[in-house]
Amino acid sequence: MNSIARELRVETSVLAEGAAASLLETLREAADGHAPATEEAARMEEFVGRFPGWAALLADMARRSRSLEHTVETLLDRMTHDPFLSESLHDVLSTVTAIRSTAAILVETPDLDTEWLGRFHRNLNDDGERLAKSAEALVRYLDEGSSADVTGATPQDEFDAFLQANDFHFSDLERALPPDPSAMVRSFQHLSSAASQTLAEAHLKRYLLDVDHMPLQSFAEAAKQTGYDPAALAGQFGIDLPAVFRRLATVPKALLGGEIGLVICDGSGTLTFRKPITGFSLPRFGAACPLWPLYQALTRPMAPVRLIVEMAERAPRRFLTYAICQPSQPGGFDGPQVLKAAMLILPADILPDPKVLEREPDTMIGTSCRICPRAECAARREPSILADAF
Repeated sequence: MNSIARELRVETSVLAEGAAASLLETLREAADGHAPATEEAARMEEFVGRFPGWAALLADMARRSRSLEHTVETLLDRMTHDPFLSESLHDVLSTVTAIRSTAAILVETPDLDTEWLGRFHRNLNDDGERLAKSAEALVRYLDEGSSADVTGATPQDEFDAFLQANDFHFSDLERALPPDPSAMVRSFQHLSSAASQTLAEAHLKRYLLDVDHMPLQSFAEAAKQTGYDPAALAGQFGIDLPAVFRRLATVPKALLGGEIGLVICDGSGTLTFRKPITGFSLPRFGAACPLWPLYQALTRPMAPVRLIVEMAERAPRRFLTYAICQPSQPGGFDGPQVLKAAMLILPADILPDPKVLEREPDTMIGTSCRICPRAECAARREPSILADAF
């Protein structure tokens, strides 16, 4: 059935459950955690068949409820963790204080000699320019934050929006004579700040190197033949595991037969790259779940981690994950060691043998503690704001 679904480019559940599979799945998610509804879950197909209009209305309300929960989560995280706003206000206040101090000296000391008078005037001019730039950046940030779309508030958000707008794939860079990444970056409207353009340019240059080592068609075919085994692909193309992870995440799902997720973090655990997939939500703000294999790999550089995980969602799903942490020395042999970890996320419908996910998961994980319903988790660092909603 999985092979047929891949050829037809549809979800396996559509073949297994019929045309109303999506509606039934949404209703199951809505019923999860609601005891009276759960007891009658066996009659759900009968309900859909007899009252399709009411079933569709209930499904729409469930989807809207989940969307509103996500919006609340995003806004709460933004209000709680907003370092840019705090730093900008602090910078504005510091600059205003410096201007007031300089102005007070000029007013209280009218007999300053010419040299010192010139210095204070230059200080006033420099502080005034810095204040104008800080205020402009702060106003722009607040304007972006007040819009309905919460993306684009920071360079990282702009970079994420840029990747999502292109579905993480850049066909122009797959050509025999690809364009210059710097020129491509300047043409994208999602990248309004210099910082986000720097992030995007670095990503496209790395993307171009991955294309050179792993051509699209041959790599997609090899990925299917190896069952999406990163180690086998790394050996076949003579490349390291993080590069294979990145390439798998950029191949269109039409060529692979399904979607593949990828998360990359630096040594601090901050997520620097997010490619979510259905059923595996990734936090946009704040920290992620400490039980992710990504962080296990971060504590053991160069030691690969392969785990089956179950994500705490309304309808829990299991995934096969591969993780690896790779150190580098960008500052030279005596410079500080820089760590980056990556985690590849494979759902059941892309695996050659989906039954591998039927055994007990190695790790029960969540998105982040603030929205994870697993109350008994030993790694929990704060109570969940949505614990009663699941």
